[in-house]
Amino acid sequence: MSQSNLAMKEIFADLLEESFNTSPTIEGSVIKGTIVRIDDEFVLIDVGLKSEGRIPLKEFARGGREPDMKSGDRVDVFVERYEDRDGLIILSRDKARREEAWNVLEEMHTKQSRVEGIIFGRVKGGFTVDLNGAVAFLPGSQVDIRPVRDITPLMGSPQQFQILKMDRARGNIVVSRRAVMEETRAHERSKLMEDLKEGQVLDGVVKNITDYGAFVDLGGVDGLLHVTDISWKRVNHPSEALSVGQQLKVQVIRFNAETQRISLGMKQLEADPWNGVAGKYPVGTKFTGRVTNITDYGAFVELEAGVEGLVHVSEMSWTKKNIHPGKIVSTSQEVEVMVLDVDQEKRRISLGLKQCLANPWIAFKEKFPIGGTIEGEVKNITEFGLFVGLDGEIDGMVHLSDLTYEADGDAALKSYTRGQMVKAKVLDVDVEKERVSLGVKQLSGSDPHAAAAIDLKKGQIVTCVVKLVQENGIEVSVNDSLQGFIKRNELAKDRSEQRPDRFAVGEKVDARIIAIDPKNHKLTLSIKAREVEEEKQAMAEFGSADSGASLGEILGAALKAKAKKTDDDEV
Repeated sequence: MSQSNLAMKEIFADLLEESFNTSPTIEGSVIKGTIVRIDDEFVLIDVGLKSEGRIPLKEFARGGREPDMKSGDRVDVFVERYEDRDGLIILSRDKARREEAWNVLEEMHTKQSRVEGIIFGRVKGGFTVDLNGAVAFLPGSQVDIRPVRDITPLMGSPQQFQILKMDRARGNIVVSRRAVMEETRAHERSKLMEDLKEGQVLDGVVKNITDYGAFVDLGGVDGLLHVTDISWKRVNHPSEALSVGQQLKVQVIRFNAETQRISLGMKQLEADPWNGVAGKYPVGTKFTGRVTNITDYGAFVELEAGVEGLVHVSEMSWTKKNIHPGKIVSTSQEVEVMVLDVDQEKRRISLGLKQCLANPWIAFKEKFPIGGTIEGEVKNITEFGLFVGLDGEIDGMVHLSDLTYEADGDAALKSYTRGQMVKAKVLDVDVEKERVSLGVKQLSGSDPHAAAAIDLKKGQIVTCVVKLVQENGIEVSVNDSLQGFIKRNELAKDRSEQRPDRFAVGEKVDARIIAIDPKNHKLTLSIKAREVEEEKQAMAEFGSADSGASLGEILGAALKAKAKKTDDDEV
């Protein structure tokens, strides 16, 4: 073997020995390599050793995105194992990136700095984030300040995160996007509160919905949008008009800088439909509207969006009284109503439903004039009379006193039953009060008691027969047919004699008529008034203040004269 060949062999042996001695030192370290070729599955890397290494193509895809590289690019790779037998080198791009990323992330975690990452996968309880090679865990509660239903729009795009904790030995990193947003919102909130003023129009997002309104996120600060300020038209529940996450424009209608409470409105951004409402809905005109709400006291009818009127229960039907409005109309029903009153200042419109229908009281009066005879069914019996069903679904009333000419009307009332058909005479029709007065006794002809009362006059002295002694007076009869009553204080001029127990049933007394009730054939009488009148007459006939005679002497003379006259009449 020549000298030169021997020398070359020794140099090659030294280089080979050097490469063997070097290989163990590069395992587990990050070195620079050059991309030689890119296949469908692998990337061939030249790291300056005796052979080239392969890395799966997927390791160059960051955060699920397509790899961005080409032949000739220099990249950092991690040497996992150096195979001297087959001449293979096991490399890893992921581990190289992870090693580099961990160094950077630990430094940023120490400084409490934000880091940039890409959400690329879902795992139990949260999501995976690529922090430039290092994989971190993002808990579901740390994605946003408020719950996020769909995280898809956030995936694949760079986001800012705050590192909550790191454990290099276990390879664990926990990050939070929410912490970054809260910090940003705190700054935005401070600036917003400084610039906030009433009347300002802002963009917001519905954060939460309650029975009384919705809380709107204005960007770092929340405001309350009350249900009455959502729309000019009736909104029974905020969820009818709003949904969580909905973006909307609102106006600041009240702002308390001390409590930092913000009241918002949506309807204030629209024209008030109540402006000029009195001109649009004149009293007495008819309109068609939709029933929006029914209460115990009536029904609300929407005339246009944001303008409602109330049909009070008393204005719903001519004939159906004491009935719930829900039995007359139903929600969403289209009805014709008449405007009864408009108070634009109080934003109230009174409507009538029955006014758009024919008034049955007027129709009855036209069909059955006073004095006419009708026939109807007894609908109800009360202690004061009968209610009789008439044309037009209205009722007429026969009062107890109009059932019979006899004194005992209660006995006559007991002879009637519900459902019984009766005839009666129309006594009166009051359209305004919606009343029809009927009489049964008037069908039997003239009043038999009228003759007994026709000759009686107020102030006349009559002889009465005591029928009943009561605590407050006595009941009497006059001419065997007329009823009368003498009150306790009218039983005598002398107060000590004003005792009902002085009288006995069947006893005859003279009394003066002080009032006559021709309809009910009843008299109001007074013994006291009779005594006073007799005293005046005695004074005028038998003495005076100038004669010097005493009252006893005068009354004695008068009584003797009255007794003599009685004796003469008997003879």
